[in-house]
Amino acid sequence: MVERIVEAARVVLVRDGYDSFTTNRVADEARVSPGSLYQYFPDKSALVTEVMDRWSAEISDRVAASLAGAGPVDVQNPGTVRSIADALLTALEVDAGLLRIVWEELPAVRHRAAQHALELRVRELLAVYLSAAGVTAGDPAARAWVIVMAVENVAVRWVLDQPKISRAALLDEFTALAGGYGPRG
Repeated sequence: MVERIVEAARVVLVRDGYDSFTTNRVADEARVSPGSLYQYFPDKSALVTEVMDRWSAEISDRVAASLAGAGPVDVQNPGTVRSIADALLTALEVDAGLLRIVWEELPAVRHRAAQHALELRVRELLAVYLSAAGVTAGDPAARAWVIVMAVENVAVRWVLDQPKISRAALLDEFTALAGGYGPRG
């Protein structure tokens, strides 16, 4: 029942937007009574929080899987960098509707903690990845922060705005950006 309610909440949030999101609409979508919904979620806020927490975990898991599956660690290899950037874009595109709600409709206070947790996990993974790749000069945490913030913001805007920049051209730009972080003595 909880899974059905959360999935219905996600559907309603994307379909109707945050301002029109109500527990009654979620109950209707889930085909449960409002009373049943309230047994698990006391209000709209709790439902939105659960949807956001799950979505953040999904994105984080996809990015972690792409880093783990990237093959031999070689930031100098444009193919490795490109495949990781491509995986990030794919992870964001999976649910562009929910991405739009999070980025453009939810009050920042509603999703800030989940966004920061996601960014922190990705930065930690990237810092480990960079260290394993032999990137030893400078502060790995600072590098990870710069890369994650730049790529996250550009990737999100690319998915949402759909500018006249091809996916291939965007991946070329991400590869060039990351190219400056190759191993140094």
